[in-house]
Amino acid sequence: MAVNVRNMPDDELFFGHKACAGCGGSLAVRAALKVLGPHAVSALPAGCMSAVGFNFPQLSFSNNAMITPFAATASVLSGIEAGLRAQGIKPDDCTVVGFAGDGGTADIGIQALSGAIDRNDDVLYICYDNEAYMNTGIQKSSLTPFSSSTTTTPVGSQVKGCLTDKKNVFEIVAAHDIPYAATASIGYLQDFINKVERAKNVHGTRFIHVMAPCPTGWGHATDVTADIAKEAVDCGMWYLAEFEGSRESGVPGGAFKLNRNPKEFSDIEHYLRGQKRFKHMSEDDVQHAVAGRDAKWEFIRSHWA
Repeated sequence: MAVNVRNMPDDELFFGHKACAGCGGSLAVRAALKVLGPHAVSALPAGCMSAVGFNFPQLSFSNNAMITPFAATASVLSGIEAGLRAQGIKPDDCTVVGFAGDGGTADIGIQALSGAIDRNDDVLYICYDNEAYMNTGIQKSSLTPFSSSTTTTPVGSQVKGCLTDKKNVFEIVAAHDIPYAATASIGYLQDFINKVERAKNVHGTRFIHVMAPCPTGWGHATDVTADIAKEAVDCGMWYLAEFEGSRESGVPGGAFKLNRNPKEFSDIEHYLRGQKRFKHMSEDDVQHAVAGRDAKWEFIRSHWA
């Protein structure tokens, strides 16, 4: 039976953690493990979820879980999968899953991730994206969006926040001809659950990039995290899509699929102004964000829809 928000297991596999109130990353981990079940083996690098989930003696994971070196999430996943295989444990009986943040994925961990995909190791990699190095004090990552204020991209009289646009990790991963990859948002929980379940049933390397807002770093109320994550999709700043590699899709080079194609976007300025990290943005900055969104969606709609 397919898992949905109504019939999700009551058992909690990630609970009692020390995450900030309203933490989007913890919601993503919690939901994913409910789908993957108690036999999943998790690996997490230095980051928010390992910092809040491994507080001896209060380990917050009910399934087997371990901390990896910051850059080595995918490499450790490969080692775990090989060890389980040597013991005769089949991937269908035990999903090997990594949970890493945007910095641990798109920056310091991208080499190991690329290697795992190249080897097509039978592992699932989930990037919970809060768009900065939140655990160490809100520093910029390559997934930090344009104009966002962080401690390493502060707002001043000359430079106002992050000067670069968000790296396109989803398409970088797809370029490897990975068997399965997807984007998701905790604001669209059923979509995320569906993609975790789909990834669970695909063999080879799988990757899910889930938008997971951080009230502390983004500067929004703790009770609107899911709303902010949904609004990111509705205003077009984030998209929900899937990629199936050539083996899965039967299409040379693989195939993209757009899961949600809004007829009209909600107000992007409302999304930006609702977060303190963007409160300094000028009208020109907002228009830069609009132009970037429109250019991206023109490409998506012409190639994926």
